Amino acid sequence: MSKYLLEVGVEELPYKFIPMAISQLKTGFESFLNNSNVKFDKVNVMATPRRLAVIVEGIASSQPDVEKVVKGPIATVAYDENKNLTKAGEGFAKKNGVGAEDLYIEDNYVFAKISIKGKNTKDLLKENVPLIFSKLQGPHFMRWGNNDVKFSRPIRWVLSILDGEEVKIRIIDKDSSNVTNGHRFSKQNIVINNPDEYIEKLRDAKVIVDQDERKQRILELTKVEADKLNAVTKISEDLLEEVTFICEYPVAVVCNFDEEYLTIPQEVAVTVMETHQRYFALYTKEGKLINKFVTITNYIGDEFENIKAGNLRVIKARLDDAVFFFKEDTKKPLESYVENLKGMTFQKGMGSVYDKTQRIVKLSEKIASGMNVSKPSIKRTAELCKADLATNLVFEFTELQGFIGADYARVSGESAEVAEGIKEHYFPLNAESETAKSIEGQIVGIADKIDTICAVFAAGKKPTGSSDPLGVRRAALGIIKTILEHNLKLDLSKLIDETLGLLPVKADVKRDVEEFFVQRLIIFLNNDYSKNVLEACAGINPCRDLCDYLKRVEAVSSGVDEKLVENANRVLRILKEPASGDINETLFVEQAEKDLYNKVQEVKFDGDYKRYLEKLTSINPVVTKFFDDVLVMDKDEKIKNNRLALLNSLKNKYIILTDFSKL
Repeated sequence: MSKYLLEVGVEELPYKFIPMAISQLKTGFESFLNNSNVKFDKVNVMATPRRLAVIVEGIASSQPDVEKVVKGPIATVAYDENKNLTKAGEGFAKKNGVGAEDLYIEDNYVFAKISIKGKNTKDLLKENVPLIFSKLQGPHFMRWGNNDVKFSRPIRWVLSILDGEEVKIRIIDKDSSNVTNGHRFSKQNIVINNPDEYIEKLRDAKVIVDQDERKQRILELTKVEADKLNAVTKISEDLLEEVTFICEYPVAVVCNFDEEYLTIPQEVAVTVMETHQRYFALYTKEGKLINKFVTITNYIGDEFENIKAGNLRVIKARLDDAVFFFKEDTKKPLESYVENLKGMTFQKGMGSVYDKTQRIVKLSEKIASGMNVSKPSIKRTAELCKADLATNLVFEFTELQGFIGADYARVSGESAEVAEGIKEHYFPLNAESETAKSIEGQIVGIADKIDTICAVFAAGKKPTGSSDPLGVRRAALGIIKTILEHNLKLDLSKLIDETLGLLPVKADVKRDVEEFFVQRLIIFLNNDYSKNVLEACAGINPCRDLCDYLKRVEAVSSGVDEKLVENANRVLRILKEPASGDINETLFVEQAEKDLYNKVQEVKFDGDYKRYLEKLTSINPVVTKFFDDVLVMDKDEKIKNNRLALLNSLKNKYIILTDFSKL
């Protein structure tokens, strides 16, 4: 088995494109090899800012030879009365490259057995590798030179080797060779004789081509520097990935800044370091920010003074701005910024951010009342939750909305509950992050998010596959996670009604909003439960009580007797039209009717769905006996209607749990 190496050298790629390219190249090569019936062991894709590399291990030298039977025309059409080939028969033989002696008749049709010799893998690579590369997609592609084909950045070299032999290909305007280049400030024109020496030769040229190895090196180097200072880091996966894809040879450098900047909110300084400058902030073991950070530089050498000075100059300018804005903003209390929200548009037709805030206040009170929670801090949190949007610091650092509000609330003398609620009402910040822990953050956060969702739907801008106005999918997920994780008793269906009633634009979109929530709920739970079960339990509107829905899902997921499903569906089929009327015991004719009636009366829901499922399962024999012994559609109208009423009472027991027709 052989090994193939492709490397495409480029000018520095945007870091966000690199993970996309890795995924697309892996999929592209695997699809090409599988579709071409070429056996291989593994496709490994590696990337740095200046190169995309693919190594295919255990690749077969060629496609296998294939024998194929081809069906031709009817025998009477392919042969004349003298058993000689007609024009049609000759054409079929010629088309498939066989002689008359290779044809045979079966079931009155002519067949030919043909052998197709497998193509050489080298030839297949020549044909397909440029096609795979041409199908890569990403944002902001560009043209260069006289090329019509677009790519993320201009291509500077192409390396293509199968074992020790070059595979000549051309990608856009560059022909391949067996030569690559190292780090920009290291060895160039490096000859690669075979794929096995590629990674090591690049490492010698100060390029760690494997992104996983590079990522691990960054973590190790950062920890070494942090340990020297008795400090720790809190590196997010997103930041780590970004830094990994902006360097080829990571080197860790510790820089510091004036302790004066630690007087501003910690989140501001960290945002400047991480989001704006891609530095790794350092903390004490207790979690307090210190005035030092680690920067990863794509550098070869041991002279770091210029690097330190340059980084300090950049961060000082950003932090000076933050200190100035902080001092200016805190000259007056957070409450005074609420009035300024009147000049900020929430969205067209839905009023200002001030108007939205007033709706949040009303909704928060309704939610708290429905949950029997009475805390003045909830209303105060709702009143101040958007105030920081009018401050200078949030205008400069938009991603810190809520965090800045919490700090300004503390400076303004607001209670700790209010400050925490202001910060947490934006939680969860993404699909993986935590939900609000405080009741203030939970209630105000739900009010804020439901207002946004309903406003988007009322404005006729509900999300599509390519559009998600104001992040309503994330908002819905945030509400769902908050309710389920904290077991909140909340009628979301009623809340949607109340929210739509407060909007300045009236629209009949309640059903659409509910369906949207149900879809997000099923997607959220789909990793843990069967989609069939999720959809079956959603037959009873989950929006009335998400926690109750989850309990039903858990019960049904524990296992449902096949006979129960069969009996329930038989009842549902008979009662396509709702049955009306009371059950009259004097109209029972068969013993099976009486037995079923008594058993149905015994089945009562006590709040435990698993126990309720057991009760429904236990009456299966009686239900089966009823259907065996009783003709529901009796000629006597009174008896028939009485039996339908009996089945309707049984149906009402079934639908408490789930829609059995979807199981």
